[in-house]
Amino acid sequence: MKRNILLASALAAAIGTLGLSGCVVVPARPVAYDEGPIVDVAPPAPEAEYYGSPPVAGYLWIGGYWNWVGNRHIWVGGHWEAPRPGYHYVPHTWVRAGTGWRLHQGHWEKHH
Repeated sequence: MKRNILLASALAAAIGTLGLSGCVVVPARPVAYDEGPIVDVAPPAPEAEYYGSPPVAGYLWIGGYWNWVGNRHIWVGGHWEAPRPGYHYVPHTWVRAGTGWRLHQGHWEKHH
């Protein structure tokens, strides 16, 4: 029993030494994303973004989008993000909702 405790302690110390700073946690099941309010004003055309080369090879550019803040559309600039194996990125999208518009939030979705 004492040996098991020593092994468990050694394993815990080794894991602690390695650290988890490089760990990426991805949801194992689909996540429900909150949708924004229905607004009467259609979003403007997307703004042109010049993003250059990725900061790290293999990173993906997540394009900007128009968000609804304080009764008006505000541009949220894009950013680079590490890919998530087994997932693809679904961008933010404004969709018709009756006589108005609703923002569907961008998110990572598991490949089918």
